[in-house]
Amino acid sequence: MCRQCNYTIHAAQHHLGWDNAIAPVQTVAPGSTIRFACMEASGGQLNLSSTADDIATLDFGRINPVNGPIHVDGAEPGDALKITLVDFAPQAQDGQGWGWTANIPGFGLLADQFPDPALTLWRYDAATLAPALWGSHGRVGLKPFAGTIGVALAEPGTHSIVPPRRTGGNLDIRDLSRGAELYLPVEVAGALFSVGDTHAAQGDGEVCGTAIESPMDVTLTLDLVKGTNLAMPRFTTPGPVTPHLDAKGYEVTTGIGPDLMTGARQAVEQMVDLLCARHGMPAVEAYMLVSTCGDLRISEIVDMPNWVVSFYFPRSVFE
Repeated sequence: MCRQCNYTIHAAQHHLGWDNAIAPVQTVAPGSTIRFACMEASGGQLNLSSTADDIATLDFGRINPVNGPIHVDGAEPGDALKITLVDFAPQAQDGQGWGWTANIPGFGLLADQFPDPALTLWRYDAATLAPALWGSHGRVGLKPFAGTIGVALAEPGTHSIVPPRRTGGNLDIRDLSRGAELYLPVEVAGALFSVGDTHAAQGDGEVCGTAIESPMDVTLTLDLVKGTNLAMPRFTTPGPVTPHLDAKGYEVTTGIGPDLMTGARQAVEQMVDLLCARHGMPAVEAYMLVSTCGDLRISEIVDMPNWVVSFYFPRSVFE
């Protein structure tokens, strides 16, 4: 129970596309604190009994449900909606949180190299958020956040939930976690805010297309900042962003050349190869693992004609 919450938005109060014609499920005053019971990204299609066969039959029309929308009194185009992320609580079963990571055919940075469906299921301590076990001896540090968080677009009609947009949406920014403050440009009266697609952990880049997709209750506070005229989302973090991964340092691979996307692919390919050689795991498992905890970074973008992309994998996973 959230004692500080003014409202609760239940899992059934969700939608599957951005559309400013969707009726709000709740109208709130600025400063309200709300708890959202968010589903994981499959919208209930996957569970702890699922197999890779279920990945091949996913209904993409049900992917990434978001709870809402919420009408914020006084919000007008040109304002910013300030979202303070108060807490993320896994929806526990017998004290255990759960989640999944998948290779979905046709989706992900290296989709051409991994055409077959694959699935990893996770269990973790919902109270302590201790690192989640990977296989027999790997452990992935957890940092819960909401992958999809946004407000309605000014353009009429239904817009896909999948790509991120100037008003937020499927941002998949790992650092929009507890204590962060996100600012979104308001384009319609009331803002029409929604949130979902909760993750227990993800690396920057989410390279295989999925993180540790995990159902969670999200508590947040909505405020208004008048007349900011933001062009794009911005956010602040409450402190360091990778303490759950930093303790043992990193293995780092790089991609170098005139195209950042090619460089990103090269860096991830080399990390997959490194993990396979060092730990004897199948390539698709390494690919899914690095998506949950490895970070893509632009290391250099000024020394033309070649740029450097690096991929950081935390050594703490296997040490």
